[in-house]
Amino acid sequence: MTRQAIHQHSTQRPARLLRQNRELRAIGVWNWTLPAWAGRFPPPDGRTYNTCPSAGVCRHVCYARHGTYTWPVVRARHQANLRLVLDDLSGWEAAMTAELGAARFRGSWIRIHDSGDFFSDAYLLAWLRVIRARPFVNFYAYTKEVARFRLLVEPDPPPNFLWVYSLGGTQDEALDPARDRVADVFPDAAAIEAAGWHSQEASDLLAVLGPRLVGIPANRIPQFLKQQRNRTFGSWQAEVNARRRARHDRRGAPHQTARTSECRTSRANTALHQGRSTPSSSRGRAA
Repeated sequence: MTRQAIHQHSTQRPARLLRQNRELRAIGVWNWTLPAWAGRFPPPDGRTYNTCPSAGVCRHVCYARHGTYTWPVVRARHQANLRLVLDDLSGWEAAMTAELGAARFRGSWIRIHDSGDFFSDAYLLAWLRVIRARPFVNFYAYTKEVARFRLLVEPDPPPNFLWVYSLGGTQDEALDPARDRVADVFPDAAAIEAAGWHSQEASDLLAVLGPRLVGIPANRIPQFLKQQRNRTFGSWQAEVNARRRARHDRRGAPHQTARTSECRTSRANTALHQGRSTPSSSRGRAA
């Protein structure tokens, strides 16, 4: 297949950008999604990608790497979404803005990503323009891109956009539960209550409309529960960070800071957006 044919294939716009799964339909929420974490487009494309560059322990037990998300037809749809963003961001932005102009979305809620994250500055800025262009639509998101939101969103957030920082990522240490709205995944509902957090199980919108400390019960996937054990994602990530610091201390090398991680992520995202493979993404499996 020629380079031109590959480009034409990769930039074909899906018929609908926004969808509803069963759980979101029950609360009247629409969703935009990407493939979870890291993977590779099938031939003839073959590029690697990482849509969750700040994923930490969460990548080991991500619900979007299990079940229906892995079905070929679902996976292909999510990858088609990502191709459009990577290869024609301005076209995606125009298409999303146009689709959200339909009367059915007025006053409704849009969840940005039930898998994937704001993997680059350019992608996040495109979303912010879409959000501002549709002030009568409400948007919300979970994200682990703390540094990116601190820089690009927090100084002047659109009034119709709410977000919650989810623990279990490489930037957890930049979060302050006393100030930030944060979500953590607990082993079960009893653990959420015991910690004094507030469950969003009754409605996903409670993640942004309820109390600031958001508890999420873990999905009842046996192999994931076995890995998580009796920990929250946040405490599990803290254990990983502590072990990493201890290893660096023994070697006499400075441990990687959040800023160093942010710079490496930025370089990786630039490479991804330009269509090049990166070492971090090539190690990942399809999400």
